[in-house]
Amino acid sequence: MTSVQTLPGNQLTRLVFDDMPVRGLHVSLAGVWQHIVGNKDYPTAIRHALGELTAAAVLLASNLKFDGSLILQVQGKGVLKMLVAEATSAHTCRATARWDEQAVIDEHTGLRDLLGEGGMFVMTLQPQNGEPWQGVVALEGDTIAQMLMDYMARSEQLDTHISLAANEHSAGGLLLQRLPEQEIAANAWADVATLAQTVTAAELTDLSAHTVLYRLFHQTPPRVFEPQTIEFACTCSRGKVSDMLLLLGGQEVGEAVAEQGSIDISCDFCHAHYVFDETDVNTLFGMDVVRAAKDEAQKQLSH
Repeated sequence: MTSVQTLPGNQLTRLVFDDMPVRGLHVSLAGVWQHIVGNKDYPTAIRHALGELTAAAVLLASNLKFDGSLILQVQGKGVLKMLVAEATSAHTCRATARWDEQAVIDEHTGLRDLLGEGGMFVMTLQPQNGEPWQGVVALEGDTIAQMLMDYMARSEQLDTHISLAANEHSAGGLLLQRLPEQEIAANAWADVATLAQTVTAAELTDLSAHTVLYRLFHQTPPRVFEPQTIEFACTCSRGKVSDMLLLLGGQEVGEAVAEQGSIDISCDFCHAHYVFDETDVNTLFGMDVVRAAKDEAQKQLSH
């Protein structure tokens, strides 16, 4: 069963410029972001990158044309192994990271240095009904925003501007996009994008959507819609963990329980714990896999 938590200060705000074919989104995550970073002791540099990716996932998922989720992953072979953020059409999100927890990471280390050589960006669209779609590209750009703008330019071929920021208290972002197949006045997009580029990290993390948009576009103000609330939600469940154990197979699971007494699996996203003891796994596989593992181990000893 999905665990959803409504937390303060989490809003997605849509905007549109009536005098030009440009739409936009602003996201501010406070309580949701604090809940995410409260699950792990993230180094500052990784926390900032994960916050930016989380804000980006919420922005991009808001344009989904189906019920389902959008997952953004950044993978590397350096001290940072993976960032992953998932946002859904139901306005929920979750995120986590994996890194070398023994490494000392300077707080000013950039994304490319964290990931090392061969960094990859993966976007997955997962409809509730239907087959998933996945795009995988080599990492381009030194920030999450640059990486996503490069990806959008390649895949959708739409003029897109993205600004992202995060600290320990909040994460925020601004996305502007030129609508396809519509005429736009000469230099109009360049003017809007240039103004958007002046937004600061502090403005994105500390100010409301209305304040940010007024500061940027007070000469040509966009039409701003009623904000939508974003919630933290994790879709982990005992049933999904059971399915994973079934994929591992009775022999491997039986050996683990025979050796350790139980299997304890913790969700990376919400830290929920799922414990499977001997009775649980035998019931799951419909046979005594633990006894079989113990008998096999005894045979090996006797040889």
